Formats: sequence, C-alpha cells, structure tokens
Amino acid sequence: MTDWELILTMFGEKATTDITKERNSQGFEECKESANIGGNIAKRARKDLEKNLGASVVSKENFLPKKKEKKKLE
Repeated sequence: MTDWELILTMFGEKATTDITKERNSQGFEECKESANIGGNIAKRARKDLEKNLGASVVSKENFLPKKKEKKKLE
C-alpha cells in the first residue's frame, strides 16, 4: 500500500471504531451502519485530498488478479 492508502484506511477504521463506541452499536445492522459512516468519512477525505493534489492517491500496485476457479471432481 502507498502511504496515503494506509493513512486513509487507518483513518476510516478509527472513525468507524469511535462511532461504534459512541453509539454503543450492538449487532450486525448497527455495526454495519457505523462502518458505512466511517467509510464515507474516509471516502470524503480521499476525494478532497485528490481534488487538491490533482491526482489519485489509489495505486494500481495492489491489484490482485481474480482467482482461477477450482476444478470440481466428477
């Protein structure tokens, strides 16, 4: 990961953790909502950064090819 990818990932995770704790989210649906909010905070930060830099901070270095399907035994 690039430095910015790592920073923004950590930023989203920390935002999600703090929101989950503040709201005392319980169960899948409440935690999912907290995660969406935290992820959107990081997304807005990334978009704002990219707008000001004039370039993407997401690299293509991390691309993983799709896994080949395993052959089924007949």
